[in-house]
Amino acid sequence: MQLISAAILGLVPLTLANSILVTFPAETPDSVLEQAKDSVLNAGGRITHEFTLIRGFSADCPEEAIQQISTQSAAYKPTIEQDQVVSIQ
Repeated sequence: MQLISAAILGLVPLTLANSILVTFPAETPDSVLEQAKDSVLNAGGRITHEFTLIRGFSADCPEEAIQQISTQSAAYKPTIEQDQVVSIQ
């Protein structure tokens, strides 16, 4: 019974997380990108994918991480979007 309760409680933060895509301008330094990823991890979120062709990543994270990422760098503003299924039909 305790194992089941622990498993359910372990999933609660993920159900409250936002699934987002974060992209930065091409000239953004690695340090800014790493700082954004650290904000996600420090807030209890997780990086779900790191993009190779563009400067960015996808993540599941709480709202506080989104707010922090959006204000971290005045010179390199990120675009933050909700991750969603896209269809052509």
